[in-house]
Amino acid sequence: MKNACARLSLFLALIAAILAFSAPLPVAYALPPAPAPAPAGIDTPGFYRLLVGDFEVVALFDGHSRLSQQLLKGINAKDAQALLQRAFHSADRPLLTSVNAYLVHTGQNLVLVDTGAAACFGPTLGNVQNNLKAAGYKPEDVDTILLTHMHPDHVCGLTDQEGKEVFPEATVWVARDEAAYWLSEEIAAKTPEETQAMFRFARDAVAPYAANGRFKTFVPGEVLLSGIATAPSNGHTPGHSGYFFASQGQSLLIWGDIAHNQAIQFARPEVAIEFDADQKQAIAARKQIFADAARKRLLIAGAHLPFPGIGHIVAEKNGYRWVPVEFGQNFPDREAGTKTGR
Repeated sequence: MKNACARLSLFLALIAAILAFSAPLPVAYALPPAPAPAPAGIDTPGFYRLLVGDFEVVALFDGHSRLSQQLLKGINAKDAQALLQRAFHSADRPLLTSVNAYLVHTGQNLVLVDTGAAACFGPTLGNVQNNLKAAGYKPEDVDTILLTHMHPDHVCGLTDQEGKEVFPEATVWVARDEAAYWLSEEIAAKTPEETQAMFRFARDAVAPYAANGRFKTFVPGEVLLSGIATAPSNGHTPGHSGYFFASQGQSLLIWGDIAHNQAIQFARPEVAIEFDADQKQAIAARKQIFADAARKRLLIAGAHLPFPGIGHIVAEKNGYRWVPVEFGQNFPDREAGTKTGR
């Protein structure tokens, strides 16, 4: 009996020792947690891909600019601030404005709509070429460039800092009236001195393409390539044009500079911007396109809408509302071998 009790006491003492060694350390002796990794501090490449029928569309982010609210015309400061606050924009800061270009692979052609600002407007812009490469393409892959108009943030990306072609295989197209205006030295000479730089940017951007016979113009309504039609919308500039892309019963309108600020101009399409060459005509064009887009449920891509700048327009009791695309829609369903529709 004594031996059994002794063995039990020894067993209990052994268990107590094991528990003592396996108990957690006092807080004072706990190891500190591993530090979190340092923030990466870099942005992701700025491109967004979707399908329109059989066409692959890639939105390319050129960057952003900040525009003074005073550039908007036809709205008082109180109403503008109310609309900006409703959209969670700071009412006392310049308007953050995206600059977007669009690459469309039709299966037969690789088409770039606008080329970004390159180095013409400062360090926050000029990323189209890098984002085109990030999306899996090279500048020499592009065979067609369609310009909505010839403002620097749409044409300066045609050339590099040495004035050489960035897209050596591409033919550049623009509306005839647009080219006639911006390439006229006579018209440029009659404009204010600060405006003449805009004409110089346009001339310099297209010059190497014209020298090689790869700068061409079209008239309104002309069909340039299979599945692509022009959509005249002058007002912002004399020959401002959008482009309709249509495939397999689906379509996309890339409209250029019909709107510069989604928080204000969708709710109040009568608001113009200082950059409009003919503000009355620009307002009329915007109202017509908004009405058509809402009625026909068109998919829209806009150069100055928040990246990727693609979505739909919904008519409301007063004005319109912008509905951006959802990330991931229109991607190929690789497992099923089909394409998702919109």
